[in-house]
Amino acid sequence: MELVLGLQALFVKELEGVAVGVSFDESTWLRDEGRHGGGNRFSSGGNDFFDRASVNVSQIYYDDLPEKKLGSATALSTIIHPRNPYAPSMHMHISWTEMKSGHGYWRMMADLNPSIENESDTEAFRRCLQRVAPAQYDEASAQGDRYFYIPALGRHRGVAHFYLEGYSSDDAQEDRDLARALGRAAIEAYVTILRNGIVAHVDVSESDRAAQLAYHTLYFFQVLTLDRGTTSGLLVHDQNDLGIMGSLPSHVDRAMLASWRGRLPAPQWALLDGLLDVLTEGVTSRVDDAVKVAIASVVRAHYHAYPEAIKLQATGGVTPPTVENHR
Repeated sequence: MELVLGLQALFVKELEGVAVGVSFDESTWLRDEGRHGGGNRFSSGGNDFFDRASVNVSQIYYDDLPEKKLGSATALSTIIHPRNPYAPSMHMHISWTEMKSGHGYWRMMADLNPSIENESDTEAFRRCLQRVAPAQYDEASAQGDRYFYIPALGRHRGVAHFYLEGYSSDDAQEDRDLARALGRAAIEAYVTILRNGIVAHVDVSESDRAAQLAYHTLYFFQVLTLDRGTTSGLLVHDQNDLGIMGSLPSHVDRAMLASWRGRLPAPQWALLDGLLDVLTEGVTSRVDDAVKVAIASVVRAHYHAYPEAIKLQATGGVTPPTVENHR
């Protein structure tokens, strides 16, 4: 918890330093009225700098429930969608899961997601992660490329992917140091990229905005039809739906989403139909808090109706039993 809270505070401070005059608001949530944990998130959006930005910390534990396999799960999960189309989105997730058996493992992710790619930014982000995790980088990059691939669209969600799932070595302190170093390096690299993108691209055209809307639609599609972490979080409990849905951009192109229906395998087209039902008609459908809550219910109902569909979710090669851990 000390590790992820430190990274959360650092990231919020750095983002507020770039977005002069913009502040992040804190909100909290509790799991079972606090008996089994909770968390907080700092968020910003709907302003001149951020479309959506969310920096979340959560911790779940079951000390009073001996029948549960899970001891605790502690996570930092962030997504930044800047307003400027030339400033890329960034996702980062660092979590530690500890079973009551004593076994534990890390999940470490950092990925760059531009609407309009700048190759020098992509390389800078990759080099930064490679520098802090030279021994793990090749495997993490390969896992990330597998996890963030979208079969229905034949492309990846982003351009630089670092993903270690179920990671642990024989040196617990070394693993913690790696997690902290990765988080700090990703924050440093991203803030530099963000600042440069804003400064270099003051003038934004309608075609630039259209490219951003198309990318945000793709991001929405990938998160809600493929992202195993998002789905698992929704299936475990319903007490932090807004936090889990914090990764969604503010607007998507509903018609574009609908055009991808025929590319999905059964029964995922039914999931997309449910998502389309809660979005308003028009080129730009707003994803506000009410829509987020409705989306969470749609995803939860879909996997309850089609539990086998969880096998169609993305994997980097290692599939953690996240939902099973909480039973």
